[in-house]
Amino acid sequence: MSIEAGSKECRNLIEAKESLLSALESLSGISSSEKLQMQIKDIYNTLEIMHDNRRKIESAANA
Repeated sequence: MSIEAGSKECRNLIEAKESLLSALESLSGISSSEKLQMQIKDIYNTLEIMHDNRRKIESAANA
């Protein structure tokens, strides 16, 4: 897991993103999984936005 100071919420978001990356890696060896891979990438991107927003909130609170 990535090392990053932050809240429990940030750690949970990081873990969720890493789990999706693992799923994508597993699916890469399965034929006809392209649509599912795209959906997982969309979810990953949504989590990334949520994580960025959380980091901004925490940075503002610590400033």
